[in-house]
Amino acid sequence: MTHPQNDITIRSITSAEELDLFCALDYLFNDELADDLVAGRRRPAWMWVALRGKHLVARAAWWGSGDGTAPSLLDVLDVADDPDRIDVGVRLLKRALSEVIPAGARPPEYSRFIPPDWREHPASQRAVEDRMAIVGQIGARLLAERFRFEWRPGTPIAAPTGRIEFRPVRDDAELLDLMTLTMDGTLDAHSREDLALMSARQGAARHFEEELACFGSPRQWWQIATLPGGEPAGFVIPARNNYHAIIAYLGVLPAQRGNGYINEILAEGTRILAAQDVPRIRASTDLGNVPMAEAFTRAGWVNFQRSISMTWPSG
Repeated sequence: MTHPQNDITIRSITSAEELDLFCALDYLFNDELADDLVAGRRRPAWMWVALRGKHLVARAAWWGSGDGTAPSLLDVLDVADDPDRIDVGVRLLKRALSEVIPAGARPPEYSRFIPPDWREHPASQRAVEDRMAIVGQIGARLLAERFRFEWRPGTPIAAPTGRIEFRPVRDDAELLDLMTLTMDGTLDAHSREDLALMSARQGAARHFEEELACFGSPRQWWQIATLPGGEPAGFVIPARNNYHAIIAYLGVLPAQRGNGYINEILAEGTRILAAQDVPRIRASTDLGNVPMAEAFTRAGWVNFQRSISMTWPSG
């Protein structure tokens, strides 16, 4: 596992006892790492460091489900403010990928939370662009920049208008049917990427199986929005992930877009989670998904962060 290159040693951490070393570089996930290791969402073999002597100069870590055999996301990548930081980051990530990801397999997506105004501050801009340069040199490309929104207790929730009603999702098949329909004309970059590789039904099934089916929160929260005649207009998936209450998915069927139903559907999902006395609710949407971003803004959600997503070509 140890790989000296000039004065740099690259290796995975040995155990949770090396968390202090790993956390010598700062990122908002640092406080979550210990719990993630206990739960199996992080593993020492998925957490890598580049050391110059005993000094941490770069690190990378992957995240995965507690029962998964391989990680599903690269979400920690940090480098010290050294002149050779890009080179060190590339060497670290290449070495770690060769050990963490099976040969020939597509590396998991790289995701990074960033300030909402990161382009307006030279230090933030350089930090973001450094990381994008490192991952880019190993073949990844920018898929999307995303808004991260947060609803906070005390923020008013719009009252029902009576234009649509809500009922629980009957079963997985019904939700998959509606998810498949919403793939038509989607503004979501991840869904568009799926559509370039597979059918709409396959893309919907992948999203369901890899994310929605994994939530431990009650499925009774999942709601179908219906018109007066009973036909679906859209749906919303309020949920809890391992860290927060979230709006995991909100869809408006193509035939019903442009009627403003997105506002009522978002309000209903927010109302369900707010009733659980949660400290916050979070959600994300692409910068290019203007209707969804505007709906969150109208509803009083705060754009507290952004994120970048970079992916490797398939095949």
